Amino acid sequence: MKFVDQVRIEVKAGDGGRGCVSFLREKFVPRGGPDGGDGGDGGSVYFVVDSALSTLLDYRYLHHCKAKNGAPGLGKTKHGKNGEDLELRVPQGTLIYDDDTDELLADLTEIGKQLLFLPGGKGGRGNARFATSTNRAPRHAQPGIAGEVKSLRLELKLLADVGLVGLPNAGKSTLISALSAAKPKIADYPFTTLVPNLGVVPYGGFKTMVIADIPGLIAGASDGQGLGTRFLRHVERTDLFLHLVDTSCMQEGDPVDNFEMINAELKRYDESLTGKPQLVVLTKIDVPEVREKTLELTKYFESLNYMVFAVSAVTGEGLKELVTAVGDELDRLRAV
Repeated sequence: MKFVDQVRIEVKAGDGGRGCVSFLREKFVPRGGPDGGDGGDGGSVYFVVDSALSTLLDYRYLHHCKAKNGAPGLGKTKHGKNGEDLELRVPQGTLIYDDDTDELLADLTEIGKQLLFLPGGKGGRGNARFATSTNRAPRHAQPGIAGEVKSLRLELKLLADVGLVGLPNAGKSTLISALSAAKPKIADYPFTTLVPNLGVVPYGGFKTMVIADIPGLIAGASDGQGLGTRFLRHVERTDLFLHLVDTSCMQEGDPVDNFEMINAELKRYDESLTGKPQLVVLTKIDVPEVREKTLELTKYFESLNYMVFAVSAVTGEGLKELVTAVGDELDRLRAV
């Protein structure tokens, strides 16, 4: 399925039906008087959080979403039919922005939540409503009230407990595939991951954590280099980061410099991201040249007060200890 995390749509509530101007004409009912009914109310627009959705793909080519209009009133004081409501189903974590003012209108994070976004226009009153002792034959009725229209920007921010960050080919996709049932694309070239992936990892008995793997960052990402920061919004909601450091020949440059560069890009994107706890994960220790560097790097990062784990997603070495530590850290953060 194609991953779409940002769309623009126009939504409109239904118009209210017009009131009816009518006079009763029946045998044996002389001077029946006005009997125009009210118009029906227009349909309302609702947003519903659907757990079965993981992308905004449904709105990729659906730019105009409109609820049904109310029907006009009829004679014999018959009320017009109300317009059918419109339900727009979106994935959990969808943010709704006013596309004209950039104002955040709603943040939909609760599964099953139904948000009344635009109420339908009220139907107009028929002429029967205007009959009085001094005006027994009113010849006017109200038009229905038009439904409100809004231009919206929908953005998806995936909800996850743990975010994986690091350079391309640092081993993020391999790690999430080893820890969970997620099956991201894995290959030996940069930018294999083009869309975020989520994996559910059990820990501590019956508890689970959700891990988000986003495309790798490079220097200048906050200025649009590589895949830029397009997908960084998906780790904004996470409680902590696993910062993957690869010291194999697949990565150029010094591992420490690469680590600091990634943190600098996170800070440039959103300074609050640097305040999240980070656990350093040294990957690919099944490679002999990497294992030789592990001890020295572990001492360095520990001197900076980082928790450090050396793992191999291929052999499984160190994964159990990593999951346990991440679970304990999540429990600690949630208890605060």
